[in-house]
Formats: sequence, structure tokens, C-alpha cells
Amino acid sequence: MTLQDFFRQNPKTALAFSGGVDSAYLLWAARRYGKQVRAYYVNSAFQPDFELEDARRLAGELGAELRVLDLDVLADPAIAANPPERCYHCKKRIFTALARAAEEDGFPLLADGTNASDAAGDRPGMRALRELSVRSPLRECGLTKGEIRRLSRDAGLFTWDKPAYACLATRIPTGEPITAADLERTETAEDYLFSLGFTDFRVRLLRGCARIQLPPPELPRLAEHREEIYNTLRRYYDGVLLDLEVRHEQ
Repeated sequence: MTLQDFFRQNPKTALAFSGGVDSAYLLWAARRYGKQVRAYYVNSAFQPDFELEDARRLAGELGAELRVLDLDVLADPAIAANPPERCYHCKKRIFTALARAAEEDGFPLLADGTNASDAAGDRPGMRALRELSVRSPLRECGLTKGEIRRLSRDAGLFTWDKPAYACLATRIPTGEPITAADLERTETAEDYLFSLGFTDFRVRLLRGCARIQLPPPELPRLAEHREEIYNTLRRYYDGVLLDLEVRHEQ
């Protein structure tokens, strides 16, 4: 099946839209092949401001209708407590809100940007999507992350080379309660590193300290700005650490 086939079969689709590479390309395809599509962005403390800005920019460039839903995810104790199953509870809450809004607007089908490179297994987030009958056209059509980036570039989407960016909650160690203050200082720290030209990194919380993860090609830039980075991040953290074991898929 191709995306053209999918949207021919499902001409009226609501799209869970994050402003990232995958959902951006899916929105482009829906606009090209579907008859009616509406994008829905969930605005919560887990998403940095730039994601909403990117979502609005892309929707505007594609002439797509975008509805922004404000959601207080930290009001749910099962999410704020940050248990191992946090992603399940979070996805369930977010996609329940999305499905409700889509139904209110007359859209019978809700789709998301999960692609064929995303390992399904029994991942908590994936389980929540299955329970809510959310469709994943990119995955169903066998499109991998690399293919989506290439197709996005061909389509002229500015998101084609956008770095992967997991939600801010992933920066807090599992089992440690998530607070608005910790999310805010994480966003501030990562915005600062973005401003210095870093693109592929994470700033994680470790016992009150900032634990910076970044790949080897970014290390010379870190060395160049070491003192400035330390002095800036120390305003928000008890210490600043460099993690040389880089694993930041989340």
C-alpha cells in the first residue's frame, strides 16, 4: 500500500501533528492525496516552544488547518510520578484528547506519524495507540525514517533534516517525579545549546546536575564554549557533567 492508496481509502483524516519530520511529511501527503485533513497539535509542558512554532510554520506553508489543544499532562498523577509506564499513560491521555477533538470536528479516523523504523514490540506508547485504534500510515506503507527524510527533501519541506527530538519528560530519570520547574530548566538549557549551534544532544537531569549528551563530532564545539556553557548552566543546575556514553534516542 502507498500513502496515495491510504488517503484514497481514508479521504477524511485527522492527523496527530508534532511538527517533526514524520508527521510533517504525513501532513504533506495527506494534503496532496486526501480530500480533507486537519492537523491537531497537543501543547503541553512536555513540548518545547519551538515545536509549536515549527508546527504552525509548516501548516501555514502547506495551507493545512491546524487546531492546537492545550493539555495539562502533569495534572495526571500517573504521568507526573514518572513510573516506567509513564509513556503509556501520557500517550493514552494525549491521544484520547486528540480522538475526542477529531470526533467533535467530524473526522472518523485519527492517524499519527509512527514510521516503519520505529520498533513496535510492546512499547508502552505503541500499546496506547493500538488500544485507541490510531492508524500509522507511514508504518503501514513501510516507509522508514531515512526514506521519509529523502521524500521530505524532495517535497521541499524544511523539516527534512530536523534532528529527532523526544519530549522533555525523557530528560527526567524514571521514578523521579516530573515538575514544571525541571521541565522549564531543561528547555532553557537546551534552547541555550541550540543557540550555540549544537543540533544533536540532550541535557538530562541527574541528582540536580545537568548531564550533557552529545556525539563525538560536537565535542570540539563543546570544548570551545566550555567555560561559557558551564557558567550559564550553573544558574539552573547544581553542577554540569559531560556524559561520554551517548545514547539519546529519547
